[in-house]
Amino acid sequence: MKVLKKVNSPKDIKDLSIEELEKLAQEIRKKIIKTVRQNGGHLASNLGVVELTLALHYVFDSPKDKIIFDVGHQCYTHKLITGRKKNFNTLRQHQGISGFPKINESKHDIFGAGHSSTSISAGLGISVAKDFKGDNFKVISIIGDGALTGGMAYEGLNQLGFLEKDMIVVLNDNKMSISKNVGGLSKYLNKISRNPSYNFFKSTLLKIFKKLPSWLGKKIEKILREFKKKLKGFLIPSSFFEELGLRYIGPLDGHNLKTLIENFEYIKKTDEPILVHILTEKGFGYKDAEENPSQFHGVSPNFDEEKKNKKIFSHVLNSKLINLASKNKDLVVVTPAMLNGTKLKGFQKEFPERIFDVGIAEQHAVTFSAGLAREGLKPVCSIYSTFLQRGLDQVIHDVCLQKLPVVFALDRAGLVGTDGPTHHGSFDISYLNYIPNLVIAAPADKKDFEKMIDFAVDYNGPIALRYPKEEVFELERKSFSKIEKGKFEILKEGKDGLIVALGTMVKNALLVAKEFQKEGLNIGVVNARFVKPLDEEFLLDTPDKIITIEENSLVGGFGSMVNSFFESRKIKKEVLNLGLEDKFIEQGKRGFLLDKYGLSKRKIKKRVKEFLK
Repeated sequence: MKVLKKVNSPKDIKDLSIEELEKLAQEIRKKIIKTVRQNGGHLASNLGVVELTLALHYVFDSPKDKIIFDVGHQCYTHKLITGRKKNFNTLRQHQGISGFPKINESKHDIFGAGHSSTSISAGLGISVAKDFKGDNFKVISIIGDGALTGGMAYEGLNQLGFLEKDMIVVLNDNKMSISKNVGGLSKYLNKISRNPSYNFFKSTLLKIFKKLPSWLGKKIEKILREFKKKLKGFLIPSSFFEELGLRYIGPLDGHNLKTLIENFEYIKKTDEPILVHILTEKGFGYKDAEENPSQFHGVSPNFDEEKKNKKIFSHVLNSKLINLASKNKDLVVVTPAMLNGTKLKGFQKEFPERIFDVGIAEQHAVTFSAGLAREGLKPVCSIYSTFLQRGLDQVIHDVCLQKLPVVFALDRAGLVGTDGPTHHGSFDISYLNYIPNLVIAAPADKKDFEKMIDFAVDYNGPIALRYPKEEVFELERKSFSKIEKGKFEILKEGKDGLIVALGTMVKNALLVAKEFQKEGLNIGVVNARFVKPLDEEFLLDTPDKIITIEENSLVGGFGSMVNSFFESRKIKKEVLNLGLEDKFIEQGKRGFLLDKYGLSKRKIKKRVKEFLK
């Protein structure tokens, strides 16, 4: 009988032997691979933490003990053994289980996470609250898969060491984030893992000291502490974690269940801040993912079948930047651990010295770009819309306030599908449009995007280009209007109404207008191109009935800016704003979600027809 069939909660694994746990690990890997092949999802990162997750649930008592996952895309094993096995086939599907921890999905999901570097801060907050309330449980924060390159993690570690709380930090060191880990800390962790001298010497000393009479303990404690510092200073350049006030244990083999369980059993009895350094292999147990962990980080359904190479908007950015960089020696690219996601590997190959992957450090990416711009370079900061949220203060204070010419290339703007609410780029217009000095633009098609990149690189000020995770296409035009700051493009004249659409919605607007034409209604269509500044001259001379369409929240979005313009001029117009509701949009396929929230061709036509009546 398969072991996984018997596991419906963490309690069910506690009586299993090591051999049965190892068998369970293999069955879980097969289940994850099968489900991700069907639904898409995060493959390599989840395959790397199977044994680690089983060991944690074997030793600790979830949900009483709080196991907190960082990044969130390492939680599939956790979900399988915490009561969601029967519904695991709904992973990442509409109304199915999330690909990330969600506190309203299970009592075992202690803290939601779709972005990185949050688990230590959240865990410390829970630990402090525990002491306030006089509760008794363990807090375990798992960080890794590159999340330790994020500054927030260090802020949490710093306070944890200062407060000396009873808390366990598990560092899942797989030498990867999405792309390969970068920076000094990564080199430091690798140095530890390659240096057996310190770990052997430490374990040998511990065995000797355990045999000493207890009355000697206090007298030699101070000597040992100083000796340990000197020893680590000699064998390892920096005892980083212990200097912060955390006891360091490891590195441990993250795929050896016996070793993990023995160490966690010991750690469970302690009451001090501890960092446990675990070495894992991303993609472990699936050869293709082991060999290409970046490629198999996040995959589409049927990922191992041969597919046609579809060109998406991210590929257009890569090609265009290569072309521009060959002519402009000052053009450089910055990305926070998104080389693969933003399709910039080609640029890296052509110009390895002019692209900077700064790790999962969005705030640093923005201010680093500002510094580059300050000294005359032209930085393109390529980042997902949802991740730029984390660097908003830097966009305001370090870039826009100083009018520095940074280009923000906002990938994944709009709905992204099955990654769900943590990854939808549905707020970038809303959180950027109130910032002075910032230009915001959105291309309607491939040609628009190429010309917009030209414009952005030449523009002497901060500018954000938002574009979707979509296959590229080209609109039918009689002629192409030159990209000019704050100027709309008229695609179709119409006397019965006017649709002013932005970015991805221009295509649907044209299709709707075409259908209305057959029904005797002549509806005009405008490609807005710019969110900020608006084409005020054009808006002053528009019909009485206007429809705005955007793939962004209606709150603070493009439509609200058009409304505000008319109100400020005391111009009375009937305006219908179509966009996303004021809510966190759930996971689901993009086409389905667009239809549900009124942005499919069918739903747009229906709403416009009602409005014009």
